[in-house]
Amino acid sequence: MATQGKLEKMLILAFDTASAAENGGKLDAKGRFEALINPETYTLEYKVKTAEGQGQGSSGAQQKFAYTMPEELSFEFLFDSTGIIDGKPSKDGVFDQVDAFRKLLTEYRPDSHEPFHLKLIWGNLIFKGRAIELGITYKLFNPDGQPIRALARAKFKGSIEEQKRIAKEDRRSPDLTHIRTVRGGDKLPLMCFAVYGDARHYLDVARVNGLADFRALVPGQQLLFPPLRKAGGTP
Repeated sequence: MATQGKLEKMLILAFDTASAAENGGKLDAKGRFEALINPETYTLEYKVKTAEGQGQGSSGAQQKFAYTMPEELSFEFLFDSTGIIDGKPSKDGVFDQVDAFRKLLTEYRPDSHEPFHLKLIWGNLIFKGRAIELGITYKLFNPDGQPIRALARAKFKGSIEEQKRIAKEDRRSPDLTHIRTVRGGDKLPLMCFAVYGDARHYLDVARVNGLADFRALVPGQQLLFPPLRKAGGTP
């Protein structure tokens, strides 16, 4: 006979910093929200940022990897004071509950000059990030207009503590593809030195980007610096 685990409510913990959200637990949180009922579904979105690069002599553009964008998580949260769900009807309605939820997710905090960093915990899901969207629909009302049921649709964007992100990405590596925006006074050999640690690759980079004259860089222009090949050390 199959056994069922203990019912766990979805939990949102609020922290002052990304580092605290990365490492902190329930006792460290500055605020918390526990779902009345767990959502039926949630959506995780993963996106990759690309840039078009066209090699010399080619007629089409190839999508070049730039970086992996933060994942996004979407939920719907139900607020209800009718007592149908938990058997505990309340005359106070749901407005104060919803407003506290809104403040936890989005309110600007003068001491840190930003909203809370959040950690969402439910089953196998542990998601660290910030709320980027919140929409609230009030669906049921008392005769005096007091809302007694509401549906909150929230979207969160993942974030990672800065030192951990740097260690994970190692974006300085010459074995990764880099995209750089040309600024006034930039020279291609010096840009190559900044990326590869070697200015001699400027002709290869000019060829990859289809530059007729490597000296004629335009401020605002985006250049692709491909990874060094394992053999020969050329892009």
